[in-house]
Amino acid sequence: MHDIDAPMVLEDLDLDGPGPGEVRVRIEAAGVCHSDVHYLTGTLPARTPIVLGHEGAGVVEEVGEGVTAFGPGDKVVLMWRPRCGACEFCLSGLPAQCALGRVHGQTNELLRGGTRLSKDDARYHHLMGDSCFAEQAVVSQESLVRIDSDIPSQIAAIVGCAVITGMGTVLNRMPDAAGKSIAVIGAGGVGLSAVIAAELVGAAQIIVSDIVPARLEKAHDLGATHTIDSAKEDFATRVMEITGGGAHYVLEAIGRQNTIRAGFDALRAGGTEIVVGLGAVGDAVSVPINQLVQGDRRLVGALYGSSNTPLQLPEILRLYRAGRIPLDKLLDRSFPLEEANKAIEHLRGSAVGRLILVP
Repeated sequence: MHDIDAPMVLEDLDLDGPGPGEVRVRIEAAGVCHSDVHYLTGTLPARTPIVLGHEGAGVVEEVGEGVTAFGPGDKVVLMWRPRCGACEFCLSGLPAQCALGRVHGQTNELLRGGTRLSKDDARYHHLMGDSCFAEQAVVSQESLVRIDSDIPSQIAAIVGCAVITGMGTVLNRMPDAAGKSIAVIGAGGVGLSAVIAAELVGAAQIIVSDIVPARLEKAHDLGATHTIDSAKEDFATRVMEITGGGAHYVLEAIGRQNTIRAGFDALRAGGTEIVVGLGAVGDAVSVPINQLVQGDRRLVGALYGSSNTPLQLPEILRLYRAGRIPLDKLLDRSFPLEEANKAIEHLRGSAVGRLILVP
């Protein structure tokens, strides 16, 4: 990516070897996420030129000085929020809040400074420390989780962002979801992952809203008990009718003011709305104070599913291997790396589930 609102360009870049604490990974699969679109459109800021992609999996080919947790041949998932493992947030199970994550987000460099990508003496930046829309990537060791070698790379890639965000939010922020009602706004990769988790934990009602009928069909296939075409029906009104008083939980996976407010209005007394969708920098939402207080309602955020990623990512993959969660159904189409712009167009249009770039 060189400019906002311009197509990505396929280029041959020079990739430095891994420095101390860094790992070179051969990318086998990279998921295409709406966050990548946010950077392409300028909704989220980034330094350019930059190599996009933050949802990937591959095989370690080389490690830098001091790296002992990984070795050549290890299969790994790339995480877009690194963790130090020793701070208050890491030790309390919220590594997504570790200060290391802000280094990647604010500098578009690796944790130990600088970038490892260049062309003709011009430095290229790293998106979220990953930049996995590429054949290879050099990443900080704090951004990796080792997984079993027999896990399909396309599955491993999507677990690193969409799946752990959607499933993690249900598992971590809805601890009493069994027998309760859960409404999901947005049936993309994150929302559909939340449906899988809601079905897994035994939610009594799983209500999914979207404007694309095919996505609603997919949600039903994954366990949704009710669907709402929000292009034709009012979300809050329908949730009230379906649940007889409002949802216990609402997961908002879009990040827009109107959908967050609709989710809040769909809560029953004592209910909680959890926002996982990112908006533009500076976006804000307001809710009626008395409705918030008198209804004992809660409006909270969850980054990366509030997940303890080094522990929960392998747990999710174990559930997949045991046949408990149908992650294969989340995959839509695969594209070669040279068709990355076509994949972005499909994502912004009729994609159902996750798209994959294969280098």
